[in-house]
Amino acid sequence: MSEPLSALLDSFENPSPERDYTIRIRIPEFTCLCPKTGQPDFATLHIEYVANRRCVELKSLKLYIVAFRDQGAFHEAVTNRILNDLVSACEPRFMRLSAEFKVRGGIYTTIVAEHQAPGWVSTTPVSLP
Repeated sequence: MSEPLSALLDSFENPSPERDYTIRIRIPEFTCLCPKTGQPDFATLHIEYVANRRCVELKSLKLYIVAFRDQGAFHEAVTNRILNDLVSACEPRFMRLSAEFKVRGGIYTTIVAEHQAPGWVSTTPVSLP
C-alpha cells in the first residue's frame, strides 16, 4: 500500500458540537500479525471519545482496521498508532482506545491509550438516586 493507512480514515461534521457526549465503538474482530512469529494476533478494540468538530465515519474506520490484517506490530505500538491516526482524523476533545488482545501463550494483554485536547475538562458524571 503506497498511502499510509491513516489516509483511509474519514470524518464528518459533529451534529452537536456545543455538547459533550460520548461515542462508543466496539470492534470485536481486530487482527494484526505478531512481528516476531508472523502468527495472527486477535483483539477487541474499544474506542470511546468526546467529539469536537468532527466524528469518525464508521465505514472508513472498518476499512482502516481491516488493513492491519497483514501488518506486523507489537500490541503497544499498534494501539498507540491507531489512537494517533484517529486523533489526527477527527481531533476529539477526548479519546480512549482499549485494545484487549486474546490469549497468546497463556497471557492476555490489554493496552489502554488516551488523548485529551489541551484545555478540555471532563464534565462531572451525574449520579441519579
